[in-house]
Amino acid sequence: MNLGVRWTLHGDGRTPAPGAVVRPDERLSWPRTVGLGAQHVVAMFGASFVAPVLMGLDPNLAIMMSGVATVIFLLATRGKVPSYLGCSLSFVGVAATIRASGGDSATVTGAVLVVGVVLFLAGLAVRRFGARIIHAAMPPIVTGAVVMLIGFNLAPVTASTYWPQDQWTALLVMLFTGLAVVCLRGFWSRVAIALGLVFGYALSWVLDLTFGKIHSPLGGPEAVDHWRLDLSGVAKADWVGLPSFHAPAFEWSAILVALPVVIALVAENAGHVKAVGEMTGDPLDDKLGTAIAADGAASVLSTAVGGPPNTTYSENIGVMAATRVYSTAAYWAAAGFALLFGLCPKFGAVVAAIPGGVLGGITVILYGMIGLLGAQIWINAGVDLRNPLNLVPAAAGIIIGVGGVSLKITDNFELGGIALGTIVVITGYHVLRAFAPAHLKEQEPLLDSGTSSYESDSGGGGKGEGTGDDGQPVARS
Repeated sequence: MNLGVRWTLHGDGRTPAPGAVVRPDERLSWPRTVGLGAQHVVAMFGASFVAPVLMGLDPNLAIMMSGVATVIFLLATRGKVPSYLGCSLSFVGVAATIRASGGDSATVTGAVLVVGVVLFLAGLAVRRFGARIIHAAMPPIVTGAVVMLIGFNLAPVTASTYWPQDQWTALLVMLFTGLAVVCLRGFWSRVAIALGLVFGYALSWVLDLTFGKIHSPLGGPEAVDHWRLDLSGVAKADWVGLPSFHAPAFEWSAILVALPVVIALVAENAGHVKAVGEMTGDPLDDKLGTAIAADGAASVLSTAVGGPPNTTYSENIGVMAATRVYSTAAYWAAAGFALLFGLCPKFGAVVAAIPGGVLGGITVILYGMIGLLGAQIWINAGVDLRNPLNLVPAAAGIIIGVGGVSLKITDNFELGGIALGTIVVITGYHVLRAFAPAHLKEQEPLLDSGTSSYESDSGGGGKGEGTGDDGQPVARS
């Protein structure tokens, strides 16, 4: 059985010839391959360790399971789709909603595990019936609207939780990160979020030394005196040790909140596979269902032990575009590095100590970019918002999702926010289409036909996981 773990040496193993590319089944010398693997890890770090912090999960476990997920993905796709799987930012809003309703980390991971199962089944369906089944159920107007409401639903988290902890640090971090995203080029632009975190970390330390403790809310309504940067947990953490595992718990209310994210994950994987196929010159449409199913299986495994869900990362597509090296051997090396990082609790403690004000400045940009990826899906697909068949369900669903509108079904059960907004968009579109006159029913392109957001990555700017989520600038899920 070919598992895609054998590679032929490309040329002399040093530098690709001008205009040549290193194909997925080729590699450079092992030292260069390991170096490229380290670069892939750095590229995904910005989003992959911010996401678990925002979800309230262990960043060490998140990094470790991203390595495991990448191995599962490479084996499932037989080494044909060079990709790294990191923590998905699409679930940050879901986690915030579940915790606001009294849920804990076990409830969050339980809800997301179910999403992974559904994603796995969706991948099997695509393998059986082809990519058109995605378009039939989730045309671009629906997918874009759902991604948009998932991102914008996060706005209250920034406004009420992070920003008030240190508003001036948040403002400066926002300005620095924005400048980094726009002004830097190549590799540095792809790690702009990580640079913003480092800047905020250092700024908070300097402000503590200069002005002492700050009097502000610390995740609650009451203002208290506290250090901006508390490193007490870092000093206590061991250098080597296992991350914090825990079992998932299942609650229907939490599962219903999380299920809409399946749409974003399908769109992410579809755009990712399409982009990689165009870059490598190998048609990969036949691998789309396998890629989606592998992502689902990897997410199930990660959440089963208390980690976050995973998705394909376009930050790493940017690295491939810049280096023209598409070798899956580099991703095996990256997975190995991630496993090693996951075994260092001190690293996780440093990540967990990121000040709230710093997260406030980062998330103002990050959450907005996630939401605007929905608009990017519309642009890539040429969605006509002058058509009321597109405009009405999208408008209603987005306002419900962003505003937190709820619908009480019984005394003990209600739908609201992301879940209700998604239901309104999907059912509203299909019901209205069934009754709409013929001239409003325009044929739209397949979900995975637009990849311009990936192409911008090679110029050093953009994120493009097709929908976005993982959260590196800019603007990939």
